[in-house]
Amino acid sequence: MMDWARLFSFSVSPAEIVVRGTVIYWFIFLLFRFLLRRDIGAIAVADILLLVLIADAASNGMSGGYDSITDGCILVATIAGWNYVLDWMSFHFPTVRRWVQPPPQVLVRDGKMQRKAMRRELITMDELKSKLREQGIENLDEIKIAHLEEDGEISVLRRDNQESRQSPAAAGGKTIA
Repeated sequence: MMDWARLFSFSVSPAEIVVRGTVIYWFIFLLFRFLLRRDIGAIAVADILLLVLIADAASNGMSGGYDSITDGCILVATIAGWNYVLDWMSFHFPTVRRWVQPPPQVLVRDGKMQRKAMRRELITMDELKSKLREQGIENLDEIKIAHLEEDGEISVLRRDNQESRQSPAAAGGKTIA
């Protein structure tokens, strides 16, 4: 027979669950924010973090990692709450937005690779060239500026002059190979 009282009672202090959820959320958020930016893709860091942590917290609650469903619900609510608070604060406060969302990094300026920024973001020349080719860019001289955006994608603004539309050999430009 199922013990309904045990199933929905607390096996761990709710305060301890909130503290554990908060510490793990912030640890993984900071790890993603400062170390894993270029690997994230088009989904925001906080969104990935939320999905991973909620999946783990929910699976622990469902599989019996906790002694009650209520413990898992509190942990999921704590994690979702921090995600909402960060989104809300980022929307309302530019200072928080600058801290939560990394600023775009210039990777190419006026046809020249910015090697210092590439080293800082651990982007190799081959990776950058591959991403530029995906956007139809044959040589670096076509680029006015290319940024590594907060979501890990590379955005490019092309030059408007005719020279950049010529073939690399005719323009004397650096071909991306």
